[in-house]
Amino acid sequence: MNEGIEPETSLMAPLTIWIISDGKPGHLNQSLGLAEALARATPTRIHRLPALSAWRAWLGVLFKVSPYTSLPAPALIIGAGHATHLTLLAARRACGGRAVVMMKPSLPRCCFDLCILPQHDGVAADAQTLVTEGAVNRILPSGQRQPERGLILIGGVSSHFEWDSDAIQLQIKSILAQTPGVHWTLTTSRRTPDDFLTSLPSHTHLSLVPHTATSPDWLPDQLAQSSTVWVTPDSASMVFEALTAGADVGVFDLPVNPKSRVGWAISHLAEARRITRFASWCAHETLHPNTQPLAEADRCAAWILQWLNNKN
Repeated sequence: MNEGIEPETSLMAPLTIWIISDGKPGHLNQSLGLAEALARATPTRIHRLPALSAWRAWLGVLFKVSPYTSLPAPALIIGAGHATHLTLLAARRACGGRAVVMMKPSLPRCCFDLCILPQHDGVAADAQTLVTEGAVNRILPSGQRQPERGLILIGGVSSHFEWDSDAIQLQIKSILAQTPGVHWTLTTSRRTPDDFLTSLPSHTHLSLVPHTATSPDWLPDQLAQSSTVWVTPDSASMVFEALTAGADVGVFDLPVNPKSRVGWAISHLAEARRITRFASWCAHETLHPNTQPLAEADRCAAWILQWLNNKN
């Protein structure tokens, strides 16, 4: 049993944050993005912990037990992904703190203290729910962007868009032909068809880097240096990362699933002139400038700190 542990309540002391991870890089990226934004705003101690198995988490919820008793008690317990939800609740019951869930949870939202949800999840904001432009990420705005450097980010098969390698390759060739002063770096994802890179013709202004050859810091470094980024529309998280970095962002054209929430998010960004669709770029040969880079992680951190201050 873990009796007598109280959460930190004073923001004058370091804010202890537990991040519950399901092991998926995209989910961990969201939690770390929020925790690091909080660390930029107030002294913070961050602990990364694996999600418990479902049966161990249920034991924690029912009997108020936790395997994390050697750690300082948390002020915030953050998790993204369905596999983290029960662990968030078990850790809060045993050790105190506030449970912060990112993305629409599988359990009722009232089970958690705070919810941070991307707009395409279709949930309205309220006193305990903050709606963000896309998923929170770890990217920071960059002042090192070079106009002669561009980045191409290729996703792959998904339920949101109808993948067409030939169509994407034709669009890439058009971009290369119209931007002779830019050197482009192209990388793939785990969803990219295996033959995509091998069927791309060589070009003096194009470097190919398969996702298997990239480190965790590779993409942030590339985003920091690239003035222009083109992304396939299925890779919504990369679209929002590029917008956060401050790059001008183009999005390739693919047939969309009309019921896709990701497709809706891309349409919303295009209508707001935050991104440029390929067809529009062909017509005008220019991208909408990214004059106001996203800073959603910092906005979330400020909202949480204000909420904690109001509770104290």
